[in-house]
Amino acid sequence: RMMDTVFPIAKQYGAAVIGVITDDKGVPATPADRLRIAANLIKRAGDYGLQPDDIIIDPLALTVSADHTAGRVTLDSIRLIQQELGVNMNLGASNVSFGLPDRKIVNVAYLALAIANGLTTAITDPTVPEIQTTLLACDLLMGRDEYSMRWIKAFRAREKAKKNA
Repeated sequence: RMMDTVFPIAKQYGAAVIGVITDDKGVPATPADRLRIAANLIKRAGDYGLQPDDIIIDPLALTVSADHTAGRVTLDSIRLIQQELGVNMNLGASNVSFGLPDRKIVNVAYLALAIANGLTTAITDPTVPEIQTTLLACDLLMGRDEYSMRWIKAFRAREKAKKNA
């Protein structure tokens, strides 16, 4: 198994590992099943001496164009895993909008919802202005931007760029 190779190397080098929530049957359909797999993954990593902080869980964003409940299942999974295990979570945020028009709007909304549910990291294009602004706004609204300093600094930079354009 991949874990038997990756976990000892991660332990040896002090590296973090992204644990993808799948099993022999594929991607679990329910948040409870995704939680079960995440808990098993974290336990297995612990058997190799890795701490829960060394594991970043990816609850897998699937496309809503193929299954209209896919976005909600992942959001509920993020919240449940955060509540029960308290670990960091990663998400390929743009997967949710695959095959849809106006993907950027869907991706930005989904990213904000995922952060509100406990997402701590995301695989996304940080050069997209809407994503940058959304991340800043989420940090501000979640109490992670003391005195709104990063928000104000970014606003001033955007205004300056407009004037110079």
